[in-house]
Amino acid sequence: MLTSNTTGRKAFDPAVRGYHAVYREDAVNHCPGCGRTHWLIGRMLAECGFCGTALPLSDGYFRGAGSVHRGRPAIVSRAA
Repeated sequence: MLTSNTTGRKAFDPAVRGYHAVYREDAVNHCPGCGRTHWLIGRMLAECGFCGTALPLSDGYFRGAGSVHRGRPAIVSRAA
């Protein structure tokens, strides 16, 4: 399934990228920089309130005014 492309690089495989720290809303999140648990939450990132380390939100793509919703478009029937 994963083959190399014409540039000689291998195709992206997320299983081999290693540890990926994200902020999870439903868990206690310890900062990887200082170990504390005080966070400032934005639309796409959570920033440690003490050392400023920023982590992406695990569900950051589904929130906020600028979020993109993919799926079937709504069909509105107009009664005349």
